[in-house]
Amino acid sequence: MKLQADRMEGQNAISRHGPGGVIVNRVEYTHSVLVPWQGNVLDWPVHRFDALEESHFEMLAALEPELVIFGSGARIRFARPGLMRCLTDRRIGLETMDTAAACRTYNVLLAEGRSVVAALLFERPAEGGTG
Repeated sequence: MKLQADRMEGQNAISRHGPGGVIVNRVEYTHSVLVPWQGNVLDWPVHRFDALEESHFEMLAALEPELVIFGSGARIRFARPGLMRCLTDRRIGLETMDTAAACRTYNVLLAEGRSVVAALLFERPAEGGTG
C-alpha cells in the first residue's frame, strides 16, 4: 500500500509497505528493520516472531524514542512482557499491531512531530523448512 506523509527534512517517512517489506526515503527494505523518526534505518536482526529476545528490544531503547510502534508481522501478536522490560523501565511507550497498521500509525505520529520508532517484523521461514 502506498502511503503519503507530511514530513520535515531529515525525517524517515514510510512511503510504501507490503507483506515483503517497506520503502523508506526511496530505499526498499525486505527484512526486519527499525525506522526511527530521524537518522539511519537500522537492520533489526530478528527473522521470526518466536525468536524475539530482550536484546531486540534493547536496540529500540538505545534509540531513546518516546514511543515504539511494534509491527508484529501479518497479524497482531504480543511479545512476552519480560522482553520489553527495558522499554518500560525507561518509560518508553510501546504499541503492538500488525505491520501494515504499524506503518500507517508510525507515519501519523511522525507527522505530529513525535519521536517514534517503528520496529517492523518481516518473517522468514525457519532454516530447514520446519516451523
